[in-house]
Formats: sequence, C-alpha cells, structure tokens
Amino acid sequence: MINPTSRQITALKVLIFVLALLPFARLVAFAFLDRLGANPVEFITRNTGDWTLYFLCMTLAVTPLRKFSKWNWLIKFRRMIGLFAFFYATLHFTTFLWFDHFFDVQEMWKDVLKRPFITVGFIAFMLLIPLAVTSTNGMVRRLGGKRWLWIHRLVYLIAPLGILHYFWMKAGKHDFAQPFLYGAIVALLLALRLVWRWQGKRVRPQAA
Repeated sequence: MINPTSRQITALKVLIFVLALLPFARLVAFAFLDRLGANPVEFITRNTGDWTLYFLCMTLAVTPLRKFSKWNWLIKFRRMIGLFAFFYATLHFTTFLWFDHFFDVQEMWKDVLKRPFITVGFIAFMLLIPLAVTSTNGMVRRLGGKRWLWIHRLVYLIAPLGILHYFWMKAGKHDFAQPFLYGAIVALLLALRLVWRWQGKRVRPQAA
C-alpha cells in the first residue's frame, strides 16, 4: 500500500483502534471470568505497564518506518498510537492509586517518594499528560508548530524513564531479559534520530 486513499487510511485507523483496545478488552474479560490469577492487582499492573511501553515503542518507531519505507502516510497513525500509550499509562497509574492505595493520595505520595522505581514511573506519567492534552490540531494551532514540537519531544525523555521504571521493577526478581530488549529498542530508535539530526546539520552548511 504505497499511496493509500483517504478511505483506506480511515479503515486502517479503525483497525488500529480496535486492535489497540484488545489488551484492555482481554483484561475486562479476564476480570469477569476470574482469570486474573492469584494476584489480580499485580496482573493488571504488569499488563497495563507492559502495554504502555509497547505503545511508546510503536510511537517512536513510526518516524523511522516512514523514513525507511518512504511511506509518509504512516505519520497519520502516530497520534492515535501515542494516545493509546497514554491510555494504558492512565490505567497503570489508576491501578496503583486505586487498588494499592484506595485513592489515599497522601499514602500514594509516600510510596512515590520512598521507592525509586515508582518515582521514575510517576514522573514519566506526569510528562505524558501535556503530550496527550496538546495532541489535537486545535492545540497545534494555538501553541504554534515550534512550541508544540518542543513539548512533544518530551517523549524522548519519557521512553527512557519508562525503561528505567521497568528495569527497576524487574530487578527484584533478577529478570532483566525484557528490560534489556526494550531498552535496546528505545536506544536504537533514539539513536537513529540523533544520526539524522547530525546529518541534517552537516547538509545545511553545505547547501548554504
């Protein structure tokens, strides 16, 4: 699909939307079927956290895929994928606030300040909020392209913080395989951007 029509783009958006909701639907189904395991809170927390990280990686992967494939239309899906990263991050945080602390904000703050991996995860979630709030076309117009772009570059900080949160969480069980895997993916996706930025700086003086 080199140059999809607007109808095909819309169909793909619907498909991505439905597929992105499947992990949430699975959690709901498991809850009704009593299949969340011996520790349902841990199951939900890990599952929503994992999918937050998956969607963050997918969001970062859109631009490299677009550049390598020359399919510029892929950029039309980045906003939706990014918003699903925020959706699952919100579920992840809500699970922590609700089931771990029963909406006791004071106790939650104690936990955030006491445990570094929660501190890092909380910071990453807070940084996601302005990205979600400013994701509309109207906000792009109000902020201006440059200011909007600087805000959305926060994702380059959020993704490493998410990896660090994941790494510290797994450290207690000495399970580092997945954190290293996703850390390598994020490192590669960010390194590609640095290379392209450096190449762009070299080309501009030559063109001048």
